[in-house]
Amino acid sequence: MSHDSSRAYTIVIVGAGTAGATVAARLRRAGARDVALVDPDDWHYYQPLWTLAGGGRADVQDSRRPRSGLVPRGVSWIQDAAVGVDPERRTVQLRDGGEVSYRQLVMAPGLQLDWTKIPGLAQTIGSNGTSSNYRFDLAPRTWDLIRATRSGTAVFAMPSGPIKCAGAPQKIAYLAADHWRREGVLGDIDVHLVLPMPGMFGIPKFAQILADTAAGYGITVHLSSEISSVDGPGRTVTIRSLVTGRTSEIEYTMAHLVPPQSAPDWVKSSALADPSDPGGYVDVDQHTLQHRRYPDVFALGDVAGTPSSKTGAAVRHQAPVVVRNMLDAWRGRELTGRYDGYASCPLTLSHRRLLLAEFDYSMQPAPSNPLPWPDTTEPLVDFNQLKKTGLPLMYWHGMLRGLV
Repeated sequence: MSHDSSRAYTIVIVGAGTAGATVAARLRRAGARDVALVDPDDWHYYQPLWTLAGGGRADVQDSRRPRSGLVPRGVSWIQDAAVGVDPERRTVQLRDGGEVSYRQLVMAPGLQLDWTKIPGLAQTIGSNGTSSNYRFDLAPRTWDLIRATRSGTAVFAMPSGPIKCAGAPQKIAYLAADHWRREGVLGDIDVHLVLPMPGMFGIPKFAQILADTAAGYGITVHLSSEISSVDGPGRTVTIRSLVTGRTSEIEYTMAHLVPPQSAPDWVKSSALADPSDPGGYVDVDQHTLQHRRYPDVFALGDVAGTPSSKTGAAVRHQAPVVVRNMLDAWRGRELTGRYDGYASCPLTLSHRRLLLAEFDYSMQPAPSNPLPWPDTTEPLVDFNQLKKTGLPLMYWHGMLRGLV
């Protein structure tokens, strides 16, 4: 680990989460030297497990490990937060007042949760019957609320705009409904699912499966809608139609709410942001992941301004492209790495059923399994162990080591 925040590095990676750590490991395996990771946090989180924790299917503590044991050997860890970047001077400004310079920069700081964008949400989240699996500390509370709810009204909502793991707001609704059905109380609970899209999913085949799943549970789905405000003390949410602008109120017993999301504020205000993107994401070519105006800058993961879904599976396909193109650029060659927009969303439909939605920029199913069985474009039975155990194993021991 390094705390020297005033020196020059060949490669600086901002963010040591899934994207940054994976790129660092792959760069080291490719022989890169003088690499620095900038990240202030002591812990590294495997966030897909938070949905399972919220649904009572996993322990949230299993989702985190000390970052000190995950930084690749030979990489300097600058345990400080980036607060600015100057691509003209090739420097990254740090919270402690120092700065680091680079010859190549990888932007992977993730995104930020904009709790204050929905009036009343920041003040009430975690209390007044509300929770969100998008926070490590709140995922166990979601399960507490689900278990405690035996009647009344339950609301599950997704915000407008790009968010990480866009299937998560639906997954917890299905896990909750499945639990209530097995407890024999589903008929006593009025379940609502609020989605900003005109359909359940961007791919018709998967959208139909999800629509059938929601209907099977008796869930009322509000399409092209969003939560516009939350009255925690009154236990009421206001739903606004994105088509007509009309609003309606629902009194809830429990509510799982998700905040709007965007690039970190310091990224939005930097020269690296796409000026046409209201989310302020980094302006990269969607195939090469190289910045459109600063060729020594690359970005991947949630902060990258690509039309792909913001998932860990996307990072797994983006990381080798970024590393290959960084090496090509370093050697003055034409960039040969191409990212096709692959993303995957393992959608839990119940405690036993899983839909492994895989797709790319074509917005068509893109199954990665070359074998005829199982057909991953259809719901899989008893494959939730894959999400709980198989994928985390691949993550900790494969992805973060630059092996898969």
